[in-house]
Amino acid sequence: MARVPTILHADLDAFYASVEQLRCPELRGRPVAVGGGVVLAASYEAKRYGVSGGMAGWRARQLCPDLVFVGGHFCEYQRLADEVMAVFADFTPHVQRISIDEAFLDVAGSVHLFGSAERIGRDIRARVRTEIGLPVSVGVARTKSLAKIASQAAKPDGLLVVPPDGEREFLLPLPVDVLWGVGPATRAKFAARGIHTVAQLAESPWAEQALAPLVDARPVRKGGRAGSVGAQSAFARAFPTDDLLASVLGHLADRVACRLRAKNRAGRTVTVRIRFAGARAITHARTLPDPVAATLTLTEIALQLAREGLARHRENPQISLLAISVSKLVDQPAVQLDLLGPDTYSARWTLDHSIDAVRSRFGRRAVGYARPALAAATSVPDEFRQLAEHEL
Repeated sequence: MARVPTILHADLDAFYASVEQLRCPELRGRPVAVGGGVVLAASYEAKRYGVSGGMAGWRARQLCPDLVFVGGHFCEYQRLADEVMAVFADFTPHVQRISIDEAFLDVAGSVHLFGSAERIGRDIRARVRTEIGLPVSVGVARTKSLAKIASQAAKPDGLLVVPPDGEREFLLPLPVDVLWGVGPATRAKFAARGIHTVAQLAESPWAEQALAPLVDARPVRKGGRAGSVGAQSAFARAFPTDDLLASVLGHLADRVACRLRAKNRAGRTVTVRIRFAGARAITHARTLPDPVAATLTLTEIALQLAREGLARHRENPQISLLAISVSKLVDQPAVQLDLLGPDTYSARWTLDHSIDAVRSRFGRRAVGYARPALAAATSVPDEFRQLAEHEL
């Protein structure tokens, strides 16, 4: 227990909304939401009114009449997030990026250069604020789990160090939902048993789960390639008509397949996730004999999976989210399969690469398939959504 805390979790505060306030100074200090029909991200000024991600736009406006909606600028989000990660890398090569706006850092090998982990956390926050203009909260602890919990406790725009001899004192008073894996359903189950804090959980049959952050031995893993890539789209309640499925899934398949091809990758397992209006969700997957990375092929497979899944759950008439992910990835520098016959798949793969080349030069909306292009033009792009997309 005497080990010095050297793991940091750095998390940009209300990232998408903060970027919009950085881009437009007149938005600073005002309640801001990224999105439109659905709130995809909210500034802290908006959160004070109860506005949150995933909320319907009309409800957000009810809670906060002065709320300013902005469409979002994903390229700017990506650029600024990459700049923040570059700041992290100036302090240690051991940076594990876990989403567009957060990362773990192991600074054990850096303290002799830059000072204690707390000093490094302060310097990182100062540089991100002065050089990039964004607020970032940092948690410092002995384990990854504790560091992440500490960064959440430090929000907004703060730094919190959990000393080894104060770990239990820090963790036990916190609500149970700070623990990994405790979502709304599990929290409700615990609440029904009178368990609301980690301390209460530690005295229950689930004591091991309560104290898991103290014994988390996972190292900070830099780099590496993830095992899947995906995209998802949340929207107001809607009936899953063929037009809706084809439009949304075509758009998502276009995004996923494009990202696969950019890395010369393809995948054998295609998974579709559907969330119904009552918050229940299902997944339906298929593992193929050969890997795929062609947009139209992925669209067709996703549509078939979605239709099969919906047919088994006819009691849920409306949906609020669709997602596609591709896993079991392999390197695929060139087309090499005959899933639909060599001519069909080869033609699709060749066409996709031509589209990729045009987009690379003139922008994503310069060319594309009709339905996906229409979906992209008439809705907020999926990158803006708080729903995470896997990275290759």
